[in-house]
Amino acid sequence: MDNTCSTKESCRIKMIKKVKESMPQLIGTIAGAAVGFMYYKFVGCSTGTCGIVSNPWLSTLVGGFLGFFVGNLISMREK
Repeated sequence: MDNTCSTKESCRIKMIKKVKESMPQLIGTIAGAAVGFMYYKFVGCSTGTCGIVSNPWLSTLVGGFLGFFVGNLISMREK
């Protein structure tokens, strides 16, 4: 596949196509991160010794990774 663009319009079209192809992963990552944070906020860990859910950054990150993988599975299934 040719990665060069002959005009600005062709580059814009290629970029839009790439964004549309990546949409399931992007949506999955955002949704997973939101669910990971909500899990920390509403379920959490009462003792503070739980590795993932006792830290909001870590639970959000893990949720984002899981959401990305689910979005990737969905996009692979569509092809």
